[in-house]
Amino acid sequence: MIDNSPINVQFISIKTEDLAISAQLTYVNMSRYYARYSVDWDVSKILAQISHLDNWQILLQGEIVGALRLSFDAECCYLRDLQVSQQHQGKGVGGHALNYVAQFALASGVKRIELKVFKISPAYPLYCRYGFEVSDEDERFYYMTKPL
Repeated sequence: MIDNSPINVQFISIKTEDLAISAQLTYVNMSRYYARYSVDWDVSKILAQISHLDNWQILLQGEIVGALRLSFDAECCYLRDLQVSQQHQGKGVGGHALNYVAQFALASGVKRIELKVFKISPAYPLYCRYGFEVSDEDERFYYMTKPL
């Protein structure tokens, strides 16, 4: 696994204690995509969508700097969302999160990780660097897979 940053990132509790904070972070990070693609989302809609997922907080020196959302079936770990606060992007937090997801997925016995990412997202090259490959695409998204 790739680990090219010196930061100390901690992941706590399968269920995030305050999903509203997590939903707000997602809304702030994703609002430009919602606007570009005329998607009618707000914090309450995000909250409804994430409540059934495994929600993790990403902590850096005790501060919540991100959110990670996963779901599983017998074969696959679905990376439903990876959000890093704007002031912490580009500092290795996302890479640490992807390493964590890979370790967690392996321990869960699944064979691959799947995700979808907006084609215009700056996260796309990060996913490529961490071994994800495009398996399909549509006008907005790349659908990516990483075998384990």
